[in-house]
Amino acid sequence: MRKLENNEKLFLVKLTHTALWCVFVAAILYVLYAGVLDRVNALVWICIGLVVIEGIVLLICRGKCPLTILGYRYTDNRRAGFDIFLPAWLAKYNKTIFTTVFAVGLALVLWRVV
Repeated sequence: MRKLENNEKLFLVKLTHTALWCVFVAAILYVLYAGVLDRVNALVWICIGLVVIEGIVLLICRGKCPLTILGYRYTDNRRAGFDIFLPAWLAKYNKTIFTTVFAVGLALVLWRVV
């Protein structure tokens, strides 16, 4: 079995990172959806829990996704989005955009249940 080259390893990091990003964005958007349409159910709480755990992991890793840190091993590129299949502008502002969306969704969910 041949050893993977760094560019192949980085491709796998990007693919995994993008897939996980999609899961978390879906969870964040579901929280917003549930808050807007008053559809608070068990899945909403699971999504909130996942996003909170993600936030804790990011805090532990000083604001970096562990997959970004892993990607550093396989390239010298440090531009926004080097480690994920997203446009550079979205990779750069990802946390700001989706933290805001999540905060709005969470506030709406909490408003609905109180």
